[in-house]
Amino acid sequence: MTGIARALRTLAVAGAALLAVTAAAPVAAARPEPKAPPEFVDLRSVDPTIITEMRYTTAHNFMGEPVDGYRQPVCILTRPAALALRTAQRSLLRQGYSLKVYDCYRPQRAVDHFVRWAKDLDDQSMKDEFYPQVDKTRLFEDGYIAEKSGHSRGGTVDLTLVKLPASPTRPYEPGEELAPCYAPRGERFPDNSVDMGTGYDCFDTLSHTDDPRVQGVQRANRQFLKSTLSASGFVNLAEEWWHFTYRPEVFPDTYFDFPVARRSVAGH
Repeated sequence: MTGIARALRTLAVAGAALLAVTAAAPVAAARPEPKAPPEFVDLRSVDPTIITEMRYTTAHNFMGEPVDGYRQPVCILTRPAALALRTAQRSLLRQGYSLKVYDCYRPQRAVDHFVRWAKDLDDQSMKDEFYPQVDKTRLFEDGYIAEKSGHSRGGTVDLTLVKLPASPTRPYEPGEELAPCYAPRGERFPDNSVDMGTGYDCFDTLSHTDDPRVQGVQRANRQFLKSTLSASGFVNLAEEWWHFTYRPEVFPDTYFDFPVARRSVAGH
């Protein structure tokens, strides 16, 4: 056998051995998505009468695109928080109102998306509506964006009030002309909720629940929401009229990252 023939034979044997090893190696399984602990539920399974408008599954938010981790428009909360909302809803229904939720549990990957967006100073496509008077360089310093969110613990919800019977809210059309979130109700993006003085997720001090510039019906609506939720065990965040946390929290120190999807709480 010539030297060339021996070399070719050696390469062939080595190649066959490599193929055998590759074929015998187990195929790496795709990493499964995390699921919610059994303490979490779909709000609709507890109270289907509460209106759901999950903004972060859509492009109508301060980033202008669906947020990472929001797979389906489902409100997921810890069971005690969901039951407390049911109690508040029953009280409101007797008075001709309904709760409407904008955001509930928020995965850590969504918070990370917020952080990346806030650091991208070139992306200001939704500024005219959501933060018209705030320089984007100040979003962290002013507290509008943070690297952790209480929403990720499962007991925090963003919500408003709707006068019944509820009319539908038209969908947002990407690229449409934007109006400031603190503009008079007839000028800002339409919402079927009662007038709270600003829209949801308005990065402005006018969103502070007790801002003295908000008076009349708008102030009364905020106080009505706050008193109703407080009676059911929720604590309002003073800087956001829409933001409430149920106390005591089931997971006060844990930030979850399972996706917002029905499968995350299937069977709970």
